[in-house]
Parts: sequence; C-alpha cells; structure tokens
Amino acid sequence: MRVAIAGAGAVGRSIAGELLENGHEILLIDKAPTAISVERVPQAEWLLADACEITSLDEAALQRCNVVIAATGDDKVNLVVSLLAKTEYGVPRVVARVNNPKNEWLFNEAWGVDVAVSTPRLMSALVEEAVSVGDLVRLLRFSHGDANLVELTLPPESALAGTQVGDVEWPQDTSLVTIIRGTRVLTPSQEDSLEAGDELLFVAAQAREEQLEDLLSVRREDAQN
Repeated sequence: MRVAIAGAGAVGRSIAGELLENGHEILLIDKAPTAISVERVPQAEWLLADACEITSLDEAALQRCNVVIAATGDDKVNLVVSLLAKTEYGVPRVVARVNNPKNEWLFNEAWGVDVAVSTPRLMSALVEEAVSVGDLVRLLRFSHGDANLVELTLPPESALAGTQVGDVEWPQDTSLVTIIRGTRVLTPSQEDSLEAGDELLFVAAQAREEQLEDLLSVRREDAQN
C-alpha cells in the first residue's frame, strides 16, 4: 500500500516508521528544509514541497496513493491537503490530524476527511477508558456515516455477563468488532460469551451510543424485575 504523509515532524515520522515496519510504501512531504531528515526514516521517500500546492501533489503522484495522512501541526494545512487529496486525486482513504479540538467539527466529509484523529480527545478518551467500568468511551470518530469507535468495559453486575454474543439483541447500527479479554484479542463469534471485565469495542452510530451503554450497563437485579 502506498501512503503519502504531509508533515515530516515527529508525528509524521513516527507514523511513517510504523507503516514501514508493516511493509507499506511511504512518501513524506514537508515544505521546511529543516524537516527533511532522510537519515531518520531512510526507507521512506522524501519530498521537499508544499503539500497545499497542486504542482507539489502532482510531483508526489498522489493519484497513486491508497492513503493520504495530513499530519502537520496546522489544522488549516491539514484541511487543505485532505480536500485536495480527495477531490483532485480521488485518494480512497484520507486521515487527518486535528490539533485544536475547537476545529474538530470541520474535519468531515465536506473537507475530504474520512477519519479525523484528535490527539487531545484521544488522550482524554484513553484516560477515561483506563478508569471507567460500565461507561461508554468514544475513542475515534469516523466522518462517513456519523459512526464512532467506542469502548465499554463490562461491569461485573451487568445482566449481559455470561450471555452469548448471538443471544444479545444489539441496537440497530451498532457492531461488536473486538473483545479484549486480559492479553487476548478476540474476534467475536455468535457462540462467544461475554465476561465481566471484557473490554468491548464497537463501531456505532452516534445516535445509538446511549442505547448501547444502557444495554451493557443494566444490572442483573434490574433485568429480573
């Protein structure tokens, strides 16, 4: 898979390193000469250019990319890169970094963004996830379809503890994608049972989040009444 990353700072280089280890072809783009540090990520291609300029993106052959990641520290730049990647070059997947949470509402399909990653929001979500049992935590927002990646740790008193996945009447527009049980990562089948302490990851429509949280958090005694 060919991936272009706009922004060769610490964030961009870190992403590039991870993707290279997974066997992907990486192009790093930055307009600042001081950011071009080929020795730090020697396996990547490097381009000294302004990613907001069509001529630069033509030189980068963006139409050949499967994914574009707008990872600069400037939200305006990330939005422009995302819009150009999607509308001018038809890149299938555009991921954009949100630096200022106040700008998060802009990072949507209208600006060509498929997935917006807000570092402050993600950090706060991870803190919540670490201390919350029985509360739904939003980890990631997907622009298309108004869906989110959400997590809930099943509390011991939940009425669903011990219930098979296939026997649960899940809310509409929600999908259980992963069960994390201790050190194991399980792809849920209809026969798998839910256990207290399981970390459950869902892709869910935002309108269904409250309903999903209510379902998972209901106590046994309440369910029996």
